[in-house]
Amino acid sequence: MAESVHRISVAVVDSAGQLIARSGDPGLRTFWRSAAKPFQALPVVADGAADRFGLTDAEVALACASHSSEPGHVSLAEEMLRKVGVTEADLACGPHVPLSPVIAATVMREGIQMSPAWSNCSGKHAAMLAISLHRGWPTHGYERLEHPLQQRILSEVSRWTGESVESIGLGVDGCTAASFALPLVAMARAYARFGRSAEPAMVRIRNAMMAHPWLVAGTARSCTDLMAAAPGRLVAKLGADGIYSAVLIRSGIGMALKVEDGDMRASPATLVSILRDLAPRYEPDLVDAFATPAVDRHARLAIHSTRGQVTGYLQVVGALQYETPVGVRTVMAEAR
Repeated sequence: MAESVHRISVAVVDSAGQLIARSGDPGLRTFWRSAAKPFQALPVVADGAADRFGLTDAEVALACASHSSEPGHVSLAEEMLRKVGVTEADLACGPHVPLSPVIAATVMREGIQMSPAWSNCSGKHAAMLAISLHRGWPTHGYERLEHPLQQRILSEVSRWTGESVESIGLGVDGCTAASFALPLVAMARAYARFGRSAEPAMVRIRNAMMAHPWLVAGTARSCTDLMAAAPGRLVAKLGADGIYSAVLIRSGIGMALKVEDGDMRASPATLVSILRDLAPRYEPDLVDAFATPAVDRHARLAIHSTRGQVTGYLQVVGALQYETPVGVRTVMAEAR
């Protein structure tokens, strides 16, 4: 018996940015949330701030992360701040319950007083302070829509998605920085371009994320497990309220999904289902990679009672609808 249903819209595009598969409404306009982070991090690399402050590839990966507030994440964010020459007091983001259930339980049990460096977005915000200092912009208010940094990021979001600046909806994300509202197909298009781009700054960001999947999310998190299962072949980035974007690097296929009621449990399961659907058609050598136990635990989530008894499952139903036939068929004319 179905207890609840979470409707999901999906857009999948090819390397040319053309829609090749869908579910629900691929034109659904919604906020990109943290799945936009590679594009928010782009100016810090492209404009020279990363080189000026000696940011490592690990720190570039953390700038794109929604990390779990594990000790390695927090200490690296603190190191970024030290290199840039700012303090946690300069961060516009605030602390929140860690995304890792294990770390969240530790914080509650031990009564840890979290600081802004514990925010899952602390790497992004440290990078935003770096580019603001590098460009001579005010560090106070760097997160606000009217700040030159946010306008610089908005121009990149427009460039990679193909959406005009005027058509992009603007809001405030949970971490206080700007958030961008776009059609899912535009998000998928941006990721397809991201996966195939030869621009040095984007190549560095892409490689940094793939080289440091644990920093992008954390232990037992879906972004980390998926990228670790297909090293050098996939970039995946989750966002709040049921957003997920990803790209298969070799085929250049970008995808974006939105769980329309914002359920965060459903988005990783859906991305796994999409990747398992796409792999046999476009990247057959990844079929086994997406069938590993580390990936499978995100595909079908057990629901437990307070005594640990399995009372049900959350799982994906339905499938992608393909816009164009997969493959090419040669037909010989009948001899007459």
